[in-house]
Amino acid sequence: MTTDSLVIAQLGLKPYAMKDETVIVTGAGGGIGYEAARALLWLGANVVIAEINEQAGKQAAEKLKTEFEPSRVLFVAANVGEEASVQELVNQSISQFGKVDIVINNATIAVLGTVQELPVEAWDASYRVNLRGPVLMARAFLPGMVKRKHGVFVCVSSTGTAYLGGYETFKAAQVHLANTLDAELEDTGVISYTIGPGLVPTDTATKAVEMLAPLMGMSVEEFFELNKSAVLSVEEAGAGFAASVVLAEKFKGSEISSMQALKAANINYGSNQENKIQITIAEDERSNALNLCKTVRTTLKEQADDWKRRSLFERQWVIRDFKKTAGMPVDEWLETLAGLEQCLDENGPVEPPPLSKLAGYYKHLADLAKGYEKDPIKLEENLHHVYGWKDDVEKLEKALTMVRL
Repeated sequence: MTTDSLVIAQLGLKPYAMKDETVIVTGAGGGIGYEAARALLWLGANVVIAEINEQAGKQAAEKLKTEFEPSRVLFVAANVGEEASVQELVNQSISQFGKVDIVINNATIAVLGTVQELPVEAWDASYRVNLRGPVLMARAFLPGMVKRKHGVFVCVSSTGTAYLGGYETFKAAQVHLANTLDAELEDTGVISYTIGPGLVPTDTATKAVEMLAPLMGMSVEEFFELNKSAVLSVEEAGAGFAASVVLAEKFKGSEISSMQALKAANINYGSNQENKIQITIAEDERSNALNLCKTVRTTLKEQADDWKRRSLFERQWVIRDFKKTAGMPVDEWLETLAGLEQCLDENGPVEPPPLSKLAGYYKHLADLAKGYEKDPIKLEENLHHVYGWKDDVEKLEKALTMVRL
């Protein structure tokens, strides 16, 4: 495979987009970390392979040196859970490249079992890599980034489910770590966010599924089939990590997925024309839907602008609450509505937006108002506005008469 055929090369990003940037990818001796390093090298970055398995780390570095300029690749044996080892990672990285601009906390271990039965020693081991490691990395590398007013600190999350508490409890904690850093790093020039790879058939994930699937009463094949819509290849997941760094400003303070990053870099990535729908609405109905779409987008844009004027902590809470409830960040929703608006204007094919999620957000707002507003007059006024926004979204959803291409 030539570097021009890499997934990262298909996204429309420039191969020099990260020239002179230095990135540390922990756990990059294989799997997603290795593919992230590979994509970052294609983007022009210097890359430090931080890996506890010396053999795997050395092999990964040597392979990458055959594809890219060897002077841009450095392997450092590193145990992210040990403070002295992390400091040595700092020393060697700066000795080679002079600075570190980006850290991707990809290193992980997966422990499986019920909360009741998983040994405490397994919880401790998971904590050291999946939470203590990122904290030590933050303490070691953020001061230099803040001093230079430039940097990106990336945490890596995973969605919680049964039998994975010993692993995903600490991965979920990384989300809160990134959110805390986002608040603390306001106006420093340093960005923090969280990315989840999705379901990726790495060796680690496959071994985990082999243990997890029977506990859930299914075969490994049935597990992957049930979750096939969330499956990405190892290279795609790694490319998503790399693309997210290029677009870090867009994802500041968010929790995203590799697929979101891939689509942000190339809106058509992964699209299947057969899965798109054609809006075939009579002219008067199409005009009505277009006007509703403009109204919904204008309302959301005004709300997003208002959030920016609020205090730091209130703003961050509102933005995260919206993303959690509406299913994606507000900027992505505005882009989605703009795309729908264009489709309605041109009567072209689109993937239908999840308008029910946006309507659900407004219902959530109404429920919050009921719980917090004590003044009955103000409550009635607030609910009138919120239910009006919800009605507009539901009317838009109803107005779209769609048939398969």
